Amino acid sequence: QVQLVESGGGLVQAGGSLRLSCTASFSLNGVGWFRQAPGKQREFVAGFTEGGSIEYADFVKGRFTIARDSAANTVFLQMNSLQPEDTGNYLCNKRSYDSWSWVRYPWGQGTQVTISS
Repeated sequence: QVQLVESGGGLVQAGGSLRLSCTASFSLNGVGWFRQAPGKQREFVAGFTEGGSIEYADFVKGRFTIARDSAANTVFLQMNSLQPEDTGNYLCNKRSYDSWSWVRYPWGQGTQVTISS
């Protein structure tokens, strides 16, 4: 049974930091973080390719860092210098067809990140 559990979200002021966790029941290769703001489409944030390389969305601009603990089957997203536009529901999933536009599994509930100005 596929399991995806995201955690670590919360309410912080602009300029603050959060560390998100994604624990999965499957291999972490190809796993990435996505986010969806109210009224907007879901978008890719950061992820590990199948070969283990790291990719970031342009808007991350060095503020976010993705890491993983293979023993715990968990992917982390350290987010610094958060801005109100980073507000949204953050989710993780494994990509399909080597593209962040497609994911393999049903979405979990995600973890809500709210940044106040």
